[in-house]
Amino acid sequence: MNPSLRDGDSRPPEVAIINAVQATLGSKPAVVSAARGMSHFGEHALGWVGIAAAGWLMDKPRRRQWAGVAVGAVGAHAASIVIKRIVRRPRPHDPSVQVNVSTPSKLSFPSSHATSTAAAAVLLGKLTGLPLPAVLVPPMVLSRVVLGVHYPSDVLAGSVLGAASAAVVLAAEKRLDSDRTGRSSSRDE
Repeated sequence: MNPSLRDGDSRPPEVAIINAVQATLGSKPAVVSAARGMSHFGEHALGWVGIAAAGWLMDKPRRRQWAGVAVGAVGAHAASIVIKRIVRRPRPHDPSVQVNVSTPSKLSFPSSHATSTAAAAVLLGKLTGLPLPAVLVPPMVLSRVVLGVHYPSDVLAGSVLGAASAAVVLAAEKRLDSDRTGRSSSRDE
């Protein structure tokens, strides 16, 4: 049994999970360094916007979908910020949690990095046909716990919010396609 989860442990369960992650994965300097890099990439969804911009520039036939990736990532990030300001859950502050990166706010729920990453991964996966949610979301989610800046429930909620945000973008794209097809069909008659 993990000593951090023994009966009588006064730490909240989510702190014990952070401690376990930091004692294993987070004890490797290369992992912490990679997690910091992911943190910088995901800050304010800017890395995802950069990827979407590159796709928009290079893939002219699918520019609208690439723009949708940027809109989805930024929209998801914005939604997470609104929720953070309503919920106002502070970031982990237990003395046993090592914080390994600076953050723009002291608010934790939901993780904006997890939110924008999930949205971008779903949208990029749909666009490319690759299983990107399974490839991109777990490392970003884990990185936020490794860095000690989020509770596990923060990153899980962020992932769900991001997937929901992507679903809204995909529904809007489907409606645009339907409207466009309907208009061109009615003009042909």
